[in-house]
Amino acid sequence: MAQVPQTFLDGLAVRTWCGLALRALGRARAEIDAINVYPVADGDTGTNLYLTVESAATAVEAVFAGYETRPGYATQPAGPTLADAVRAMAHGALIGARGNSGTILAQLLRGMAQVLAADGAQPRCDGPALRLALRRAADSARQAVAHPVEGTVLTVASAAADAAERADGDCGSVARAAHEGARAALAATPAQLSVLARAGVVDAGGSGLVAVLGALVEACTGETVDTEPDRAAGTPDALPGPETEAEPVLDADTGACAAEDGGPAFEVIYLLEADDTAVARLRTRLDALGDSLVVVGGDGLWNVHVHVDDAGAAVEAGVEAGRPYRIRITHFGLGDVHTGGPRPPRERAQRAVVAVVPGQGLAELYTEAGATTVLARPGEPPASGELLAAVRRAHAREVVLLPNDAELRDTAAAAAEQARTEGVRVALIPTRSAVQGIAALAVSEPGRRFDEDVVQMTSAAGATRYGEVVVAEHRSWTTAGICQAGDVLGLIDGDVAVIGADVTTTAETVLDRMLQAGGELVTLVVGDEAPETVAAHLETRVRESYLAVDTAVYRGGHQGALLLIGVE
Repeated sequence: MAQVPQTFLDGLAVRTWCGLALRALGRARAEIDAINVYPVADGDTGTNLYLTVESAATAVEAVFAGYETRPGYATQPAGPTLADAVRAMAHGALIGARGNSGTILAQLLRGMAQVLAADGAQPRCDGPALRLALRRAADSARQAVAHPVEGTVLTVASAAADAAERADGDCGSVARAAHEGARAALAATPAQLSVLARAGVVDAGGSGLVAVLGALVEACTGETVDTEPDRAAGTPDALPGPETEAEPVLDADTGACAAEDGGPAFEVIYLLEADDTAVARLRTRLDALGDSLVVVGGDGLWNVHVHVDDAGAAVEAGVEAGRPYRIRITHFGLGDVHTGGPRPPRERAQRAVVAVVPGQGLAELYTEAGATTVLARPGEPPASGELLAAVRRAHAREVVLLPNDAELRDTAAAAAEQARTEGVRVALIPTRSAVQGIAALAVSEPGRRFDEDVVQMTSAAGATRYGEVVVAEHRSWTTAGICQAGDVLGLIDGDVAVIGADVTTTAETVLDRMLQAGGELVTLVVGDEAPETVAAHLETRVRESYLAVDTAVYRGGHQGALLLIGVE
């Protein structure tokens, strides 16, 4: 009889797990959103879990990509270690966590990483190590929630850890046991939370965790598993569709009943750099301000999630504790979702434009022009789920999507494809810079036929050359030669054309080269870090040297590049 090979987790298996989990949540996202009635019936748990895992997977891919560029990789392709991969997974989930369930999932992954990446841990995770990791994950997630409630994702995580501890064998056996334990616990959640029983659904966050654990089984064994809850354990057969209304009565993970006249009005989430002592004080203060408090992280970086009526006070508490950033405040809107009150239906617009923009100044400019914007912070490109959420937020039958970055084309295409499956007509215009997006937006006419409008916008974007001025972060080869860290780089249509020492001089050189082929309008988008005089200098240059060429200047804010230049 052939011996069954032992299964284990290493760096490559973690990478596989992230990819499988992302695909599983992508398939289940809409259904999980539809059954989301707790802690708030805002229909976004599946999307939030997807975005959280997408951030984790992106971080793991970055580790592998960085490793593959190291000298000698071709002769020693061992890849990142287990510790490297699980640390990246946990960190990516932490910085990208969305919503209540996404924040808890980030802590579950962090708990696993604390075991699998600990000093002295084995390079491969075996069955006993996975049991310990799942137990640490469940315990640390429960500790991160201010007032744990049974019948939630916390219950499902604890059941998975309990089942894993009873299992013998390798990683595959432990993962299967954890997954089966989670499925059974998920099926029992309606008996633990009356809001779930009345709606006839299982817990949405727990459902997402079952999908993630199913992906872990597949990563360990290569075998697909059933991620549906175990109906025999007591789950109601009927699950609601997207239009089903529910009557949530519990507030978040506090376990307190929501008042009939509504709960907190805002969800506040931010990353926080602070020490443990300051975070302990922050927990106490936020617990008094609202509910659904979850604080996850450690080692100086935390993800804070809370529902409050006074969003400003929640942010101020973070400022007192340390340095909050990536602050997201969401108003729960009309017909408070805490009470399940009716929301007046909002008529879909006929057409909308969704655009990715690199700075707050441009976001305001695009918004004034009628676009729905997605802010891409320097070094933090948006994920496809964020673009999809923006398409949904635009609430239109027809959407023109402007990625404004060559590297976002595939991400935008994935979001567009998903939106089309939801009945939205989406046209992706492959703009490579925000100045091309400005040109496209300027010629858009919503009253025109959709196809004709897309053709005109595409033509305007394509006729716009784009340049930018940035500061080199490190020494590297470029199309204009070798640059050193701190050099000023002038790029034209994505390629380095000028290496200089002065921002204004380099910008002038770039502008002159762009105008050699002619032009009628120069668009300058000035970043916060650019010299105050650069825009005036370039305006004067255009006025004195290029007849019949107009100049438009905008403030871009903290946009990464010192200067963006468009020539139409």
